[in-house]
Amino acid sequence: MSIVVVGSINMDLVVRVKRHPLPGETLLGSDYETHHGGKGANQAVAAARMLGRTVPIAKGASAAAQGTGVRMIGRVGQDEFGNQLRNALKREGINVNATIPIAAPTGVAFIAVNEEGQNTIIVSPGANYRLRPENLSSAEFEGARVVVLQLEIPLDTVRRAAELGRQAGARVILNAAPAQKLPDKLLGYVDILVVNESEALGLTGVLPDSPEMALEVARVLSEKTPTVVITLGEQGAVWVGPEGWGHQPVPKVEAVDTTGAGDAFIGALASAICEGKTLPQAVRLGCVAGALAATRVGAQASLPWRDDVNARLES
Repeated sequence: MSIVVVGSINMDLVVRVKRHPLPGETLLGSDYETHHGGKGANQAVAAARMLGRTVPIAKGASAAAQGTGVRMIGRVGQDEFGNQLRNALKREGINVNATIPIAAPTGVAFIAVNEEGQNTIIVSPGANYRLRPENLSSAEFEGARVVVLQLEIPLDTVRRAAELGRQAGARVILNAAPAQKLPDKLLGYVDILVVNESEALGLTGVLPDSPEMALEVARVLSEKTPTVVITLGEQGAVWVGPEGWGHQPVPKVEAVDTTGAGDAFIGALASAICEGKTLPQAVRLGCVAGALAATRVGAQASLPWRDDVNARLES
């Protein structure tokens, strides 16, 4: 096993609008679309696609025989959304033995996307919040080189997963999204903390609205965890860690939907770290993957394959 992802699995309900509504305002939008999502599942798919797979697994093919080295640990409901989401992960070659259907509604995200491709998201966690620390087993982390975590499951579960990842000898990546305060006990198990501008603001009280400011904020955050990466949308990403510090610009693209861009970044970063690449190399891959994801509609549907990213790097 190479990468273990512990986190959320949602069905995204997406509506397109000309602009986002003001408080108390009602707008008419497009017909809604359903897309496979959840930050945990998105990042698992992003990592699987970056670990060398070039085409999706066809329906009916043996996913186990074509596994990517990614394990997804989560919860879905015993409903149609849950069945669809679990089967979609299998088709990506992801091990879902620890993703268990339970008697609760599958998580749902309500997403509005405006004409500029910017989104607002409301998440109903459902089954995701039934994943408790006692549900995690050290056996599920054996052989992991990287453990990827987010904050759409209970914080106690995130902390336990980080602890088990550290015990297994893996590097622990925490994408601190959605923003909330992080206990020092959790950060003590984290090797790489990844946040965007708003999440960095929530943790430090300072908005990193430029690469220079983001580097200063990252240095503050690095007092709690060894390596910090701050993503800045169109301005790329910065990093601070034992390997030094730096700023990686992002390729120029025409954004259509930014929903999956951050998860594409995390998946590419995790796969690069798993393969032994340096942090600057990993951040570069993440920026390219995130930019490509913004050119496509949906969360998992927008996540690029390894060949897509390599082609953009070569160009």
